[in-house]
Amino acid sequence: MAFLRFGLMSLLLALVALPALAQPVGNGPHVRVELLAETDHPAPGSTVTLALASAPEKGWHAYWQNPGDAGLPARFDWSLPSGASVGEPSYPVPQRLMISGLMNYVYEGPFAPLVTLKLPAGASGTLPVRVRVDYLVCTDAICVPERADLATTLTVGDGSIAPERRARFDRWRAALPKPLGSPASFQLDAGRIRLAVPYPADAPLDDAYFYPRTQNALDYAAPQTVGRDGDRIVIETAAKGQPKALQGVLQIGGQGLLVTATPGNVPPLASSTFSTGVVTTLAAFFAALLGGIILNIMPCVFPILSLKALSLAKGHGEDPRGEALAYTAGVVLVCLALGGALLAIRAGGASAGWAFQLQSPGVILLLLLLTVAIALNLAGLFELGAPGFANRAAASGRGGAFATGALAAFVATPCAGPFMASALGAALILPWPAALAVFGGLGLGIALPFLLLGFVPALRRRLPRPGAWMATLRHILSVPMFLTALALAWVLGRQTGVNGMTIGLGAMLLTALTLWWAGARQRGGAVRAWLPALPLLLLACAATAFVRPAQSSQQAPSGTEPFSEARLAQLRAEGRPVFAYFTADWCLSCKVNEKAVIDTAAVRDALRDGNVAVLVGDWTNGDPALGRFIERHNRAGVPLYLWYTPGQDHPQLLPQILSRSQLVDLARSR
Repeated sequence: MAFLRFGLMSLLLALVALPALAQPVGNGPHVRVELLAETDHPAPGSTVTLALASAPEKGWHAYWQNPGDAGLPARFDWSLPSGASVGEPSYPVPQRLMISGLMNYVYEGPFAPLVTLKLPAGASGTLPVRVRVDYLVCTDAICVPERADLATTLTVGDGSIAPERRARFDRWRAALPKPLGSPASFQLDAGRIRLAVPYPADAPLDDAYFYPRTQNALDYAAPQTVGRDGDRIVIETAAKGQPKALQGVLQIGGQGLLVTATPGNVPPLASSTFSTGVVTTLAAFFAALLGGIILNIMPCVFPILSLKALSLAKGHGEDPRGEALAYTAGVVLVCLALGGALLAIRAGGASAGWAFQLQSPGVILLLLLLTVAIALNLAGLFELGAPGFANRAAASGRGGAFATGALAAFVATPCAGPFMASALGAALILPWPAALAVFGGLGLGIALPFLLLGFVPALRRRLPRPGAWMATLRHILSVPMFLTALALAWVLGRQTGVNGMTIGLGAMLLTALTLWWAGARQRGGAVRAWLPALPLLLLACAATAFVRPAQSSQQAPSGTEPFSEARLAQLRAEGRPVFAYFTADWCLSCKVNEKAVIDTAAVRDALRDGNVAVLVGDWTNGDPALGRFIERHNRAGVPLYLWYTPGQDHPQLLPQILSRSQLVDLARSR
């Protein structure tokens, strides 16, 4: 039937487009297709992902697996080695194209359907893989059937994947719709169809559209009405047939969800959900604002509290409002810059989350050197009155306040406290202007205490007066900065191994000696005492070029297992409760939870007695597989804590500030 439909449709399109065909259409192919394997050396009995990388010519488009009111899906005729098999292709989320009242589901830019090739256990030698692809390519006026004969040769080996090939396939996978994991339902009612899809009430809902994979179930060109009904969304549109089941892709923002629906009771929405996107954005903004305020007292912000304490203690200056605004500008601009960079990286197909920059050992090393410099300055080893140096906020006026705010925001990124997780998770699937507003809300929350002190004189009057006590306080506050430097050195060692840590400690020593030298010149009355030290400081910073992530050899803590989705599925099939947590060495909130709660004897005993499997996902070096899993739970980074109860489809999302009693009660509730 599919072959007959292809032939008849091609003939019909040719007849309809006959006048247009008189115009020159250029030499084909108008969609260039390339067959690529993720690994050229698969292991026997393994699976290999194949990509049909497709690039339509400008002005032309190809079709999704359900083309809509017109067009045709591609057909694949595979020629495989003996014993091998392929599955159905997985397509990225398509685009909508309305032409003369006909709705088409198309691709107007590069796209890549992915196919899984299963190799036999006894595979050996070279394995030729061939496929003939018949597809239709169209402009707004004409359509042309095309064919591509593609081939690749695999050599049985160890299954290794080149990093650049893995990155390319990761980008293609990121474009695929994700399994919803929960059943949906639909109801036919007087020529209308209502589809109810489980979806969290607090998750953003923007630019939602349902692409039906089941053909002839919906009127493709009819408008779709989308609204919320508690923890599900309801899509209503005109029905076209009487489907027994309904499959498709629900697009929300830039994300796609695979939906499978069965007949059920779906009442009409009681009211319209006008301005749902605006309400969702405002909710995420205020959640980020609250998260930023709380971030001021989180452990990961301790390194910056010393700078803020001195700045606030001298807040009786001539321009408190100007300094408060400059500090706020520094915080907000850094949050916007980091958020914009994160959105750009994700738009490129990479898996990244909040604090993504800390997955780079070079960034960790720069933070280490900066923290050491601030600690030595607070300890009195040297003075640096340059306007841009962050820890001289009071003496440097607005420029120093701006730098202090920028540094506060940058150092605060390892944390994801209360309210931040849902807010930043929402930002990742909101349109980019709304997402940037959420990141700006986070920065405003971090800056709010200092902003209030600048604009409320009554609060400033409660601050202690400047005096000799400030010198002692300054020396005391150097201690948490030295401890922070120690923690960063440990993180660098975890990321890069002993060699990388040695390079980092050498750069730190060079920085300390350079600053000591500059301080000695200052005390001797030298003019521009710090200027000769600049080349040595630049040399210390150049060490970032020599630190590289080490091959991961980290083992999960005792009584736990490394996280993988395959192991999670196996444990759930066995009926065991599972506690899965996701952490990173640079995430101070994660480490506090682990030392104070997860790794305590009471919690370990309760988990063991309850036969609870504990899976640990280490995201220190930005594992893209873990990143995609974290993203599917509407989170932008770590920590993430999930509790899987046997018999329940979805995990319980635990708060980001854990308590021992909470985990003990969950372990004993079985």
